[in-house]
Amino acid sequence: MQISASMVKELRELTGAGMSACKNALVEAEGNIKRASEILREKGLAAAAKKAGRVAAEGLVAAAVAPDRKSGALVEVNSETDFVAKNDDFITFVQQMASQALGSTAETTDALLAEAWKPDPSQTAQEVLTHKISIIGENIGVRRFVRYTANANQAVVEYIHGGRVGVILVVEAPAINDSVLEAGRNVCMQIANLAPQFISRADVPAEYLASEKEILTKQALEENKTADKPKPEQVIEKMVEGRLAKTLKEICLYDQEYVREDEHTVASYLKSVGEGVKIVAFTRYEKGEGIEKKEVDFAAEVAEAMNG
Repeated sequence: MQISASMVKELRELTGAGMSACKNALVEAEGNIKRASEILREKGLAAAAKKAGRVAAEGLVAAAVAPDRKSGALVEVNSETDFVAKNDDFITFVQQMASQALGSTAETTDALLAEAWKPDPSQTAQEVLTHKISIIGENIGVRRFVRYTANANQAVVEYIHGGRVGVILVVEAPAINDSVLEAGRNVCMQIANLAPQFISRADVPAEYLASEKEILTKQALEENKTADKPKPEQVIEKMVEGRLAKTLKEICLYDQEYVREDEHTVASYLKSVGEGVKIVAFTRYEKGEGIEKKEVDFAAEVAEAMNG
């Protein structure tokens, strides 16, 4: 029987199993969706569907960088619990996913997961992920990834802090040597620690500056309303400019105080390493960042189960 794409799609939505697994099950079931679903369950491939809606805010961040440092990738893979994040099988999978991203041309996680799995090209990355979910017993998701490519005067450098925070950047210099690579790693640690949003003030969008200035102005005016001695308008303006400058020092990498040598900013530290040493791009991932975790009331869950 001819297995159509719509049948495969329907079965995938029903079970959460990978595309290839769905197609094979439909072939085995001669196009019968219900039987194909049973086949997937029998093989443990449909179990992932039951877990897909559960919040996965734990996990790991990992990086993979080519030996010549001309390319690199950073990934975040989430799990439901920190316990699973410490599982050797999960750790290996995350590192393999980083290597998958490094050798990929995909621009989205869906495209990345649709590719043949490099350690075993007979499966897709999605099929491997689905199998991990069924074996480990938790929802697992490849949340995001980024890939950088460096030119002749650049190198990719990475830093992972305990699997919780990961940074990857591209450093540029007239000549790439050990000192430049060390500087790149030091700046990675700076980014991991202080989480800048931009490289320099020149990279800050005008819209961001306008919005931030408006917020700071409103704050200053509110403070002025309740002040014992209200300040004149020109003083308020200077206050706002000062606060905006302080904000820029916090969010711009080059303006930050260099954490390892506080007499330096990051910009002056890089200059001390060599003329022309600069950061071209960076990405920082923090595990679970921005994911709303579900607060679990275990007592309520037990009471509900007993009443049910």
